[in-house]
Amino acid sequence: MLTSFLANELLAAWDQGRIVPSIAARFPAFNWDDAYAVSAELIKLRGARGENPVGRKIGFTNRNIWPQYGATSPIWHPVYDRTVSYAREGKATLSLANSSQPLIEPEIAFKLRAPVPVNCKDPGEILRCIEWVAPSFEIVCCHFADWKCTPAEFAADFSLHWRLVVGTPVAVDATELSALAAQLRDCQITLSKNDAVMDHGKGSNALDHPALALAFLADILAKQPAFDPLAAGEIVTTGTLTKALPVKAGETWQSCYEGLPGVDGLTLIFTGRS
Repeated sequence: MLTSFLANELLAAWDQGRIVPSIAARFPAFNWDDAYAVSAELIKLRGARGENPVGRKIGFTNRNIWPQYGATSPIWHPVYDRTVSYAREGKATLSLANSSQPLIEPEIAFKLRAPVPVNCKDPGEILRCIEWVAPSFEIVCCHFADWKCTPAEFAADFSLHWRLVVGTPVAVDATELSALAAQLRDCQITLSKNDAVMDHGKGSNALDHPALALAFLADILAKQPAFDPLAAGEIVTTGTLTKALPVKAGETWQSCYEGLPGVDGLTLIFTGRS
């Protein structure tokens, strides 16, 4: 069966950090439904070897980078207990062994206290479902040569998820949701490498508001019965707020968040083979 074949091929590529041939070139009719069928099979394969989903990643919420990748829509995939780690006092170390063309993305992550309602476009209401907010770095990888593939192939390829590093959580105050909604939208992010500024971003780069990235995810899951809906306790990272930039071993990357009280930046040191 094609779905099983592709899922096994991509999982082997993920494990080994290698490139696979274009799916679209081999199977020109490959589409979004096929991509998420592969994604569902990947969840089963990873579960069978003891990897448990603990949340989701949402990719391509930053429309500014769509032209670079040929993206046409946000995408999503689970994050797993073996792919998520937590920084200590805002600092972490990560080996790039078995990564494939890794890029770094500074993001905003949430922990859900309740399911996100479907068809809700009010950031303040969505924030009622949030237990905490935290800075995060997602390391994304692509298993197609030179990051060249179709939007559906990106979705099939774990929606590019490789690792997620979560910073210090800040509890959401239910009495300050309006203020927090504005802060999340307007906050400014600086991404640096070895103390040299590489790019700037803002909260609204994630589908106009990080909470609206959650709304996208809740809505698309309502149309995908093969997947579980969002649930309390999940960690969801909402997409890069700057350009996604290449990383390699020996580098130290920093993020700085301004205008988001209590949310400190992260420092991530890369080791291993890139």
